[in-house]
Amino acid sequence: MSRDVYEYAAIRVVPRVERGELINAGVLLYCQPRAYLCARVELDASRLRALDPGADVARVEEALGAYELACGDEAGPLSAESLGGRFRWLTAPRSTIVQTGPVHAGLTADPEAELTRLFDKLVRI
Repeated sequence: MSRDVYEYAAIRVVPRVERGELINAGVLLYCQPRAYLCARVELDASRLRALDPGADVARVEEALGAYELACGDEAGPLSAESLGGRFRWLTAPRSTIVQTGPVHAGLTADPEAELTRLFDKLVRI
């Protein structure tokens, strides 16, 4: 089975940017040769409240959900963009509460399985 290059970034929540503390809350994975772009998110609300007791959990979950929506067929404002264009837009540096970490690359024969592996390793620890 052939393996293809993929790129991924952790989706993280930085509730108080000035403190630099963060929680990994998702993974965004793009595999251009297989026309695959997917985000998986899961917020641990208790960890978020430990870093910022006043955090608006519902708003953070809404912002995280936007990553999943942007990857789907009904991508809203991003629907005209190619999958690669969406990935680049989603991973562009931001100084907001929800942001992505650096982009990393790897090889995979199964992007969906790789997303699950990375999600378990980076988010569900």
